[in-house]
Amino acid sequence: MLRVVDVEGERRMATDSLGNSTSRRQLSRAALVARLKGVKLLSLDVDGVLTDGGLYYTNDGQQLRKFNVKDGMGLQRVRAAGVEVALISAAKAPAILRRAESLGLGYALVGCEDKLAGLANICGELGLDLVDAAHMGDDLNDLTVLEAVGLPLSVPDAVPEVRAAAAYITSRRGGDGAVREICDLMVAAHGDGACRGS
Repeated sequence: MLRVVDVEGERRMATDSLGNSTSRRQLSRAALVARLKGVKLLSLDVDGVLTDGGLYYTNDGQQLRKFNVKDGMGLQRVRAAGVEVALISAAKAPAILRRAESLGLGYALVGCEDKLAGLANICGELGLDLVDAAHMGDDLNDLTVLEAVGLPLSVPDAVPEVRAAAAYITSRRGGDGAVREICDLMVAAHGDGACRGS
C-alpha cells in the first residue's frame, strides 16, 4: 500500500506496495502553480509527451505521428503569456519540425542525442539558466534534463526512473492532453495571454 504524506505542498511517496521506501516527491497542484510562476522556458520531449508514443507507418515506409490540437492551443497560450517553448526530440522526423512551425515555435531540435546540451544551448541563447526551465519527458533519454531543470515534469505512462525524477506527473497521458494540462496551469500562474489558433 502506498502512503502519501503532504509536507508543505509536496506529496512525498513514503512507501510502495511492498513497503519499500521511495525518494520520489510530487508537488500538489497548488505548489505546482506556484513553481510554474518562475518558469521562463517550457521544454518538451515529443514522442510519448506531445504524441501517444505510437508510430504509424504507411505502405511506402513513411513514418507518421498524431499530435493533439488541444496541446497546440495550450502551447500558444503559454507563449502568449510570455513563456518560450522548445521541442527537443531524439527522433529525426520532419513532422516534428512541421508541427513546431505550425505553432510558431522558435525552437525545435530533432535528432538530438544529448538533450541536456541542446536545452543548455537554447537557455544560453535566451539568457536563461536551466533552473528557469521546465522539461516534460517520458523516457530514459530525458533523465539528465529532468535532473538539471528547475521543474521536472512527466506523464503517467513514463518509465519508472522518469516518474521518480519528476516533481509533477500529469493526470493525462502523452498525446491525450498532458501538455495542455501543464499549459493551462502555467497560463494560470503567469496570467492569461491572447488566444491564437492551434
